[in-house]
Amino acid sequence: MHRLLTGPLKVENLTVAIADLPASLHGTKIVQLSDFHYDGIRLSDRLLEDAIAASNQAEPDLVLLTGDYVTSDPAPIHKLVLHLKHLQSRFGVCAILGNHDIYYRHSKQEIRTALTNIGITVLWNQVIYPLGPGLALIGLADFRSSKFKPASVMKQVDAATPRIVLSHNPDSAEILQQWRVDLQLSGHTHGGQILLPGLGPLPAWLPTLTRFIPKPLRRHVPYLRKDSRNVFQHWEWAQGLHQVGTNRLYVNRGLGTYLPGRLFCPPEVTVIQLVIARD
Repeated sequence: MHRLLTGPLKVENLTVAIADLPASLHGTKIVQLSDFHYDGIRLSDRLLEDAIAASNQAEPDLVLLTGDYVTSDPAPIHKLVLHLKHLQSRFGVCAILGNHDIYYRHSKQEIRTALTNIGITVLWNQVIYPLGPGLALIGLADFRSSKFKPASVMKQVDAATPRIVLSHNPDSAEILQQWRVDLQLSGHTHGGQILLPGLGPLPAWLPTLTRFIPKPLRRHVPYLRKDSRNVFQHWEWAQGLHQVGTNRLYVNRGLGTYLPGRLFCPPEVTVIQLVIARD
């Protein structure tokens, strides 16, 4: 992706207060990376290296990857992991898969194996405790897959235990309101890619603007094509921190970029500090 279509990397710093967080985890630092779309077109090696360097510079306790490592063909994952193996953190790197990572029948296993081979823990409807028993990390199957069945996963965690949930598609936050989610980390949206100052992501406004687009041209406009209408619904959650009921959702803008590119929506590395919520 040409630098004029993607923009310079931006590091977002976020502090999240979590009730019942163990004192030993106060100040824990987490880095989130998302939506690489590493296919030789949508993410340059230079931007990828900048993102890894930014992550390492933060000296995180844990690195979390929230899906879409490739675009369709899973083969580029083997080159991508040569970069990802340089990620550094105190307690390792954990990942979930996105919708593009299960594009073909063989994609899921190929991508999971490649990530696992460099020491990344890949979660698919699983719960682990990489920072100790006081904080659960839950990794869910992709929201649009038939395997997205959060009830059986969420019930594995005691209600009194704080938890971070990795779910690629932010739309899942609507369903996840049934359970405690201290912090949901998602990607998928690329932040909308084009932000209209004062208005928000362009895709949120496209349905309104449709009347001004000639019918023969509508099928060429991203998010108006029939195959794109179910990609994402809650464009109000396209990026940043959101309160969804009693839960919190953070949506990373991702690294990879589709045409027509990004505007006021730079690729992102997120550095999150966890602190104890004070009454």
